[in-house]
Amino acid sequence: MPRKILLVCGGNTCRSPMAEAIMRKVIESEFPQMAGEIVVESAGVAAVEGDTASENALTAAAKIGLDLSDHRARALTAKLISEADIILAMEGKHIASILAMDPSAAGRVHTLADADIADPFGSSLEIYERTRDEIEAAVRRSLDVINRGDAG
Repeated sequence: MPRKILLVCGGNTCRSPMAEAIMRKVIESEFPQMAGEIVVESAGVAAVEGDTASENALTAAAKIGLDLSDHRARALTAKLISEADIILAMEGKHIASILAMDPSAAGRVHTLADADIADPFGSSLEIYERTRDEIEAAVRRSLDVINRGDAG
């Protein structure tokens, strides 16, 4: 049975959709041995169900060959948390929200990067591109750790 990685941010329209698409692409291109073993999903602690990815997220992702046009936001639920083997949050405050919903997730939830990845919502395309690049670097580090068997 595949392991499930859940990426979490606030609204599920910027960071976590970009992280989801980037993680899938990196798994496919750099960790093909993990391709059938990992399912990647995203959600937001304050998401409005059905919202599309933000315009600048769409553009920033497209610039590296990723298509977020079919993405629809989903709200984080206790069920999504319980089904995830690894939960990677964009900020420490998201971890607090996750643990408030399901304290048993404590050993499975981590921040994606060493520091919070700031929300670019409403910012310029340049900020979105910086955020995308920060997410991509963090995704590569996380997948390297997961591939080595050090997490989850």
